Amino acid sequence: MQHSSITEAPHIDIQDMDFTYSARVRLFDALRWRLERGSITGLLGKNGAGKSTFLRLVAGLLQPHGGAIYQAGVRPGDRSLALLQSQFLVPDAFEFPARSRVSSYVKAWSAFYPAFSFEKFEQILSDFQTSSARRFGEMSFGQQKKVHIAFALATNCPLLLMDEPTNGLDIPSKSYFRKILGRFLADEQSVIISTHQVKDVENLIDRIAVLEGGKMIFDQTLDSITQQYSMGLSTSLPEDALYHELMGGGYQFLRQRREGETQTPMQLELFFNAILSGKVNLTNGL
Repeated sequence: MQHSSITEAPHIDIQDMDFTYSARVRLFDALRWRLERGSITGLLGKNGAGKSTFLRLVAGLLQPHGGAIYQAGVRPGDRSLALLQSQFLVPDAFEFPARSRVSSYVKAWSAFYPAFSFEKFEQILSDFQTSSARRFGEMSFGQQKKVHIAFALATNCPLLLMDEPTNGLDIPSKSYFRKILGRFLADEQSVIISTHQVKDVENLIDRIAVLEGGKMIFDQTLDSITQQYSMGLSTSLPEDALYHELMGGGYQFLRQRREGETQTPMQLELFFNAILSGKVNLTNGL
């Protein structure tokens, strides 16, 4: 028996989604959002904003209490085989069987993903300087996280959801993580990376979406942001600065980009803090 498959990167369409954990606490309130195919999106928000819950809703592990979520026209909560084979979630918290070898675990679970590449899996593990011959019980949390990331990329799923993927990784491994995603992702794949460590993904993502107060309050490409705003460091605060932070003996600042001015590099943490402080025009971000 053959099953249909979803081969294109899912276009996520969230329509007026509500979700509550209790009658008194509404986490999401009529949230609307759309994800274009082929983007690497950084999902940002303060602790408690609901980033992990959002990914679980998109994956179909939780059901919205109002509104709807669609992946390529399919509701994730229906748990169709084709949709499950087209997505992979790397959770922040997980537990592998301690006595199992990585190779045995991968052999068992890879059968679920028709496009799984053992060659890619082994190459990524090698780049991460670990081996599939090891047992999970012999590995640190960070090493197990590397296995999870390698497995996710080896599935070749059109949609990858990653919840705090750099947690537990040392500084060299974080650098490898960015290089690996840049090397092994296909143009048509979509990735959502939920993180509070924004500097870890600054040079990797091409758009940001910000959760706050039960809504998606901002959604723009990084190129669009740097076309509108300039970010820099100065010993004196520019008069037209919209937002600033003290840094050493000077100021890290955000201001409107002037006509004809060269685009400045993105400073994601600064810009994220400016959004939360209300210094960015959110009507231009959605």
